[in-house]
Amino acid sequence: MNYIVAVLLGSLAALLANRGVAVFNDGLRPIVPEFLEGRMDRKSLAATSFALSFGLVVGFGIPFSLTTHIILIHSILLGTDIIGSSFSSDKKGMVLSTVAGGFYGLLITLGLKVVVDIFAKLPVNFLPSLGKVGSPIIVAFAAFPALVVAYQYGFKKGATTFGLTIIVRQVIQKYGTFMFDGSKIVLNPDGMALLIAMVIMITFAMREKVATDAPGSNTMLLNIFAARVERIKKNILGLALMGGIISAAISLHLVAGDPISLNLLADGKTSEAGLAALARAIGFVPLVATTAIATGVYAPAGMTFVFAVGIFSRNPLIAFVGGAATICIEIYALGAIAKFLDKFPGVKGCGDQIRTAMSKVLEVALIVGGMIAADAMASGLGYLFVAGVYLLNKTAKKPLVDMAVGPVAAILFGILLNIFSILGLYGV
Repeated sequence: MNYIVAVLLGSLAALLANRGVAVFNDGLRPIVPEFLEGRMDRKSLAATSFALSFGLVVGFGIPFSLTTHIILIHSILLGTDIIGSSFSSDKKGMVLSTVAGGFYGLLITLGLKVVVDIFAKLPVNFLPSLGKVGSPIIVAFAAFPALVVAYQYGFKKGATTFGLTIIVRQVIQKYGTFMFDGSKIVLNPDGMALLIAMVIMITFAMREKVATDAPGSNTMLLNIFAARVERIKKNILGLALMGGIISAAISLHLVAGDPISLNLLADGKTSEAGLAALARAIGFVPLVATTAIATGVYAPAGMTFVFAVGIFSRNPLIAFVGGAATICIEIYALGAIAKFLDKFPGVKGCGDQIRTAMSKVLEVALIVGGMIAADAMASGLGYLFVAGVYLLNKTAKKPLVDMAVGPVAAILFGILLNIFSILGLYGV
């Protein structure tokens, strides 16, 4: 079933990208209308898509996917953006992009398994240690709401939120185990700390309201680009199918929507992974809704709530139905979302800050995780290698994004140790 879902995922995503209905790369979405409205040719669109997405596939999607048995969805959907953008808009191009996308989805799924099998046969099998790359994420992620509050409302409120997060975590750590109706209930301290911190963050955001009933910027945008919103609604069937397939793939633990939930799922922390996916979705509502209204191009995963649906749905068929319904609700709610964001500007502001805060937390957690993983492979030398790669990356003409440096450095270090082993230089 995993292979069938991978093929369906790649095929439909490439087809939607080919038709200009949905693309995964946020930077590519505003560019697609330039092609659809005749101001850019297909070759330019394909070149732009490749330039924006290829580096992220190689330097971000695949390295994260190698750290666990779950594929980071960027590995597939950024690739299908390139594939869909590269073929012509006629029927032949539609068929070719669909077939190529399906083959690519299967290739990623099979290819990563082959890579893992090859690594396992090396003189130094570093895959067990590589799994430690994501270990700090599980704990550190609870800090992101406090960072959002600090960005949006100042250091003092952010510090207060962080202090409450720490206190809640320790209280749950100490008293979070109890008996109920003869069953032992154990509350997860990290998950509860994250939940309380998110409640505080949302409370701050909801306190900001606009008193006037005059139309705001998002509502005006909706009126100006009504035809583009209508275009999204006309393609709702394909988008709903896409959302359903993504949710089904998540429920099968074939893919994950972001590095945080990926590592939490790999660690068996389903509830925490679902919370992480929900938090991320809240952060993407303003971005996806605004770009969808302005461009008439949607995202294959919508506002990313489909990831949370897939995580909480244990059955892939239920996940499929839930994911499809979620996309439909999102699309028909675009007008209401625009009005809501105008009425509660704090929510939109927090949405913008959530993405920034998550990236900052990931950068720190993953560089620490990369060091922990590398040190587990070779004590002392691992810290030196990852720190050196991180610092040298800052000086590169085309540096990797900071959050990818930890996983990439850990993989490179594992390969280096195998070379040392062949040369007789490896020793722990």
